[in-house]
Amino acid sequence: KMPANINKAIENTVTVSRNEWKYDCDLKLDLDMTLPDVPCFESEFNQVILNLIVNAADALREAKEKNKIKSGEITIRTSHDTDYAVIKVEDNGTGIPPEIRNRVFDAFFTTKEVGKGTGQGLPISHSIIVEKHGGLLYFESEQDKGTTFIIKIPLKEEL
Repeated sequence: KMPANINKAIENTVTVSRNEWKYDCDLKLDLDMTLPDVPCFESEFNQVILNLIVNAADALREAKEKNKIKSGEITIRTSHDTDYAVIKVEDNGTGIPPEIRNRVFDAFFTTKEVGKGTGQGLPISHSIIVEKHGGLLYFESEQDKGTTFIIKIPLKEEL
């Protein structure tokens, strides 16, 4: 792990992923400029952010196609407390249905149509954050309001 500027990493990932979301939604950044560098595997952290952006964009595209929302919006926020860098990836989609919430981190579980999703993105993201970084990855979702994925990465390396 190397100390990384998480805000800069997120900005880079947003730029790289632009074609995944630009036609379906707006993406806003609300980055805490006082966030200290975070010990992490930056490329793997970027993979997690990319996965969350792509999933949110897919959910928003689907919600728009079903006329559930007029315009899609993704907001990525960073903050920190005493122990953790906190990253939130929010969308204003239809939310994750209650009956599948306990399965979203299961390998090979996907709600996407055949040929679209592998069911690997969230399980791999969970492994990267929890096992490799000693952090937390969880979500809050409200039917017809949207979903927020929350990442917490320790600010100090465990020795």
